[in-house]
Amino acid sequence: MSSFDLRDQPTEAFIQGLREQFPTERETDELLTRKMQRRAGPAYRQVSLDEMVGWLNAMLSEKIEGAFEVHGPRWLTGGASKVQIAFDLSWNAPGRGASRDKLVVRMDPSEASNTTSRVREVELLDAFEGVLPVPKVFWLDHGSRWFPEPAIVYTFVSGVAKPSNASAGQVVGLGTNFGPQLREQLAPQFLQHLATIHTADVGRMRFTSMDVPPTGNTDCAQWQLNRARRVWEEDRGEDFPLMDVAANWLQRNLPALDRVSVVHGDYRSGNFLFNEEEGRITAWLDWERGHLGDRHRDLAWMTQREKGHLAEDGKTYLVCGLIAIDEFYQRYQEASGLTVDMDRLRWYQVLNCFQVITTTMATMYRVAKLGKSHQDILLARLKAIAPVGAHELAELLKEVL
Repeated sequence: MSSFDLRDQPTEAFIQGLREQFPTERETDELLTRKMQRRAGPAYRQVSLDEMVGWLNAMLSEKIEGAFEVHGPRWLTGGASKVQIAFDLSWNAPGRGASRDKLVVRMDPSEASNTTSRVREVELLDAFEGVLPVPKVFWLDHGSRWFPEPAIVYTFVSGVAKPSNASAGQVVGLGTNFGPQLREQLAPQFLQHLATIHTADVGRMRFTSMDVPPTGNTDCAQWQLNRARRVWEEDRGEDFPLMDVAANWLQRNLPALDRVSVVHGDYRSGNFLFNEEEGRITAWLDWERGHLGDRHRDLAWMTQREKGHLAEDGKTYLVCGLIAIDEFYQRYQEASGLTVDMDRLRWYQVLNCFQVITTTMATMYRVAKLGKSHQDILLARLKAIAPVGAHELAELLKEVL
């Protein structure tokens, strides 16, 4: 068996070796270890809507006192990593009485393109409820007691992820063109919400799934780099020397943390819903990559090339299709009161390119190869992003080496 094939059926020695080589946060370590220990198990089995409703009913029977009824269950499309259904729930809600709520079940496949924590996602949504437009979490099945994989139930929020006139077939969040009018309406909200996340008082929030990195040293950056390198080694199916060059540069240039912020982890267009008629953001989604760390991780992520596009003049790059990049940095600093350190930003830009290549060239390849997800065709398609990330990574490294 080749070293690459070993990743299909990893031994305990292989798993433990990577844990020791790339130590990271406790929750991250547990999730990645669980992923690798289960990898040799069966492929994803397509579940039926009736099965999803059956698991949901089993959960609600223990969570709800009294009678309830699930109405109109239906599949939700979109996203590359979760199995989702929407439904209406009639029940006697605590403090509200007879109610009918529109809800969503969000469940992991047997192995996702991103190994993330439902506990962490719930904690972040709870922390920002009433502060930002986010879905309200009702229930969590962390240990797969009712569903076959970890799942959460939260409110269904109306809105769209891209304009109705957007190009058909375009992956949401990658180069979405909102047009001048929506840009003007959405950009201020986009900036203010980001500032709210990054300036949140972490000390007053209650998190059990996230380690708090110390300021004044490089532990925060080391945890994030180790996570990315570990996933690359767990999932890759080929050698790619550019990744070795990048990993070595990142290790030699770890930046110190100046302030602990909540980091959304995937803050961009495509991960917020908006009311198209009002130009109002209605919900921020996909907090699954969230962590406590350096705000520059978010800033670098949303300014990557594939997340935005050029404006009508063919010259001005628009961050997430919403705002010119120079204006973005200036208005972010004004809204947050925080600085943008270009050296730290560059380090996280390199790290994020490393992560994009890891996700597309390694993890999506491995998950699709083993048939571990309901989205294997989409994952195979998204693997084509890898050369874009590789080109950007090579350009960034040329500037710093």
